[in-house]
Amino acid sequence: MFALAIFMAPLAFAQTSPGAPLDDAAVRQRVDALLKEMTLEDKIGQLSQLFDFRPSKPIEEAVAQGQLGSLLFVTDPAVINQMQRLAVEKTRMHIPLIFGFDVIHGFRTIFPVPIAMAASWDPAMIAQAQSVAAKEARAVGIDWAFAPMLDIARDPRWGRIVEGAGEDPYLGSAMATAQVRGFQGEYIGAPDHLLACMKHFAGYGAAEGGRDYDASYIPENQMFNVYLPPFHAAVNAGVGCAMSAYMDLNDVPATGNRWLLHDVLRDDWKFKGLVVSDANSVKSLEIHGYAKDVSEAALYAFKAGVNMEMAIDFTAYSKGLSVAVRRGEITEEEIEAADRPILEMKVRLGLFEHPYVDEARSREVLATPEHRTAARMAAERSAVLLRNEGKLLPLKKGAYQRVAVIGPLADSQMDTLGPWTFQQDLQETVTVLAGLRSKFGAAAKINYAQGVQLRRKFPSFFDEIFHLKVQPVWSAEQAKKEVVKAVDLAKSSDLSILVLGEAQNMSGEGASRESLELPGQQEQLLKAVAAVGKPVVLVLLNGRPLDIRWAAEHVPAILEAWYPGTQGGNAVANLLFGDAVPGGKLPITWPRNAGQVPIYYAHNTTQAPENQGKRYWEEESTPLYPFGYGLSYSTFRFSDLKLSQTQVKPGDSIDVSFEVENTGDVAGDEVAQLYIHQRSGSASRPVRELKGFERITLPVHGKKTLHMSIGKQELRYWNAAKKDWVEEPAVFDIWIGGNSEASLHSSFEVSQ
Repeated sequence: MFALAIFMAPLAFAQTSPGAPLDDAAVRQRVDALLKEMTLEDKIGQLSQLFDFRPSKPIEEAVAQGQLGSLLFVTDPAVINQMQRLAVEKTRMHIPLIFGFDVIHGFRTIFPVPIAMAASWDPAMIAQAQSVAAKEARAVGIDWAFAPMLDIARDPRWGRIVEGAGEDPYLGSAMATAQVRGFQGEYIGAPDHLLACMKHFAGYGAAEGGRDYDASYIPENQMFNVYLPPFHAAVNAGVGCAMSAYMDLNDVPATGNRWLLHDVLRDDWKFKGLVVSDANSVKSLEIHGYAKDVSEAALYAFKAGVNMEMAIDFTAYSKGLSVAVRRGEITEEEIEAADRPILEMKVRLGLFEHPYVDEARSREVLATPEHRTAARMAAERSAVLLRNEGKLLPLKKGAYQRVAVIGPLADSQMDTLGPWTFQQDLQETVTVLAGLRSKFGAAAKINYAQGVQLRRKFPSFFDEIFHLKVQPVWSAEQAKKEVVKAVDLAKSSDLSILVLGEAQNMSGEGASRESLELPGQQEQLLKAVAAVGKPVVLVLLNGRPLDIRWAAEHVPAILEAWYPGTQGGNAVANLLFGDAVPGGKLPITWPRNAGQVPIYYAHNTTQAPENQGKRYWEEESTPLYPFGYGLSYSTFRFSDLKLSQTQVKPGDSIDVSFEVENTGDVAGDEVAQLYIHQRSGSASRPVRELKGFERITLPVHGKKTLHMSIGKQELRYWNAAKKDWVEEPAVFDIWIGGNSEASLHSSFEVSQ
């Protein structure tokens, strides 16, 4: 009766949490009281999380018996209430479940994929997008998002590059901070927000050969200087959860890596949240050859610092931890320590007071029209204009009577949304074709031809799990006819807009590639349409850089739209007509082909830097497009670079000021970028490193003076030889401009 009186949550409808952060001492006191009443079995039960693919009688029984602390992939508010009642009303301790889900770039309203939002270089917009996603997810009863993904990726063959912010730790850190604040709000438990979970900790993006799940081998200096900073930024922003990665990190699986999960995360960074494993990664310690059996896998992961195990059918924790306690391999006090952050998050999220979903309110929230407007604006701000010869764009209204829209992605709603979308409303998803028809209206006749089909050699497991419809394969004869149909359509039109790239199942988890070529026969289709001799615009829908060398020389206008989301078609139409002006910048170096990868701007000078672009004898070793690159319908000039001082001591800061002017005849956005280079020191340093940026909007001929600061945080780096962070006396170069090849230059010196 004591437990029932103290811990039974009221059966009230609410989806918002208290209006202010809870007192830390009060939270600890409540968790202490809970743990005092819990049995060992209760405590171990809180450490397990299972996927719930309906229907599942065994999972319902496990919940009712207090054997689970969390469920994931339950998104129906009625089912969430049903399962929560089992936990709250049937178990001895009445501890609510916490429901998790992959809220990656939206819930009902789908925003551009994360790499696209990173291309906006707009942290405020990204925070807003994830705030909308959090509100929609929380409305249906999801308390926990398995995002943001913070893996730095420098090999675009890796499928999950689409989920991150690209190659740069500074940009990645800014995006990490923005997403955590968007998901969680000002504090964990803020109304209409949820718990964020940074993933995959850490080094997952460095998989050998870009092959998903394969091992990562990362030198110490790169680990601290490149791969860890976005995670550290998320911790500093207050993220409440970290997810351990699948792969081996320098031969030690990340889920069993105590150095990573304890020494770095908890000891060095003072992380106070919970660590959850990625799906089945605890049991996979046996498959890796790291543990001899499932019980030992549970012990190793637990000892490494994994609080909660995520699994599909059963957890190793449920089978192995009680045995480990009986054997004296771990103590019940250690189990309690693992429970503590889980229970604290449930308290902070208000789940004890408000465990149930208001189903009527959830429908209202999901239908909010302002969310769709936010998604359209995000897609507009994320697009990158790669080429615009002869100022073909923006399109002139009334200049084209017949327009051909061609390509396998032009009228595909799923491929407009991109990967990692499960709760979207396809009926409201606007394809590029639909957006163009709406924009042109009666001013032009729009005709469509698919042209070619796209298909993976090995099917995506997501297609199998969610039973996605697949178009029947064309015969060879029909395939030829479809290409001829597309070319004939181009011949009879004044303008052709090709929408090419990758189908959504060709990007994401389990979607790595050995090539960066346009899949299928898309390049042949592009060449055939271009050969007609009419104006051609290429719109790319994709989640990684692709080999578009031919297009970059022969197609006058190329717009990188990524996977733009629910309102993608309207956003693309606005961009093509100039109702929105492209202002996005590449968050990753764009290689010429896959033979160049990994390729990134922040490489070391090394030997013979004058021949940096001639490392290969048959192809330039420079990128097709540099990091930070992106055109506009206007032009911009950087000038008047000033440093507040040119001689400083270690620890001092320098104010960097400069002027940006819109020199064109269209109002537009520019992203001012600041790069530095340390000329000498106890280790070779990259030729350039991003250390500041700001996206601004300028009217025609408008000017603005910007200020950025360079101090200890920007100048220090991890020195593997000294096993420490160092800020060294040296001369530093500084550049300001619109991409990583910026030319406006100055320098300063740090001296003892």
